[in-house]
Amino acid sequence: MIAQRLLICLAALWMSAAAWAIDDYQFSSDEGRERYQTLTYELRCPLCQNQNISDSTAPIAKDLRREVHRMIEEGKSDDDIVDFMVARYGDFVLYRPRLNAQTAALWLGPVTVVTLGLSILLYVARRRRRSLGESTELSDEEQARLRALLQQTSSEESEQK
Repeated sequence: MIAQRLLICLAALWMSAAAWAIDDYQFSSDEGRERYQTLTYELRCPLCQNQNISDSTAPIAKDLRREVHRMIEEGKSDDDIVDFMVARYGDFVLYRPRLNAQTAALWLGPVTVVTLGLSILLYVARRRRRSLGESTELSDEEQARLRALLQQTSSEESEQK
């Protein structure tokens, strides 16, 4: 009984491992195989988060791998294949989205934030330096008042003794 259950578990594991197996596409050239590997690593799975279609086990990733293979074998260029994927799934399918009006915030946002932060930092540093420079020098009136206060304090201390 235990041996029978163990065999069933092993068979289930073997079948699931077969389901996760890597696609075995045949290519007419080695260049096609290399292009396939490059493209499947550069294209993001529309279903999975941060997983390319090469590593994803989602059914849609499998469909996309099949499409990439088909298009490579039909002689389509890499740009044609990427354009096809972007037309179907949008810029999300690219790990490195192209610079256009829709992705401008994505590309320019970090540069803008860093530039704005440095500008604020420079402004605060200059303002602080300017305020420190102004406050270290006393005017003649302030120096006279300071001397008067110091003399008053020293005379009060001598009276208390």
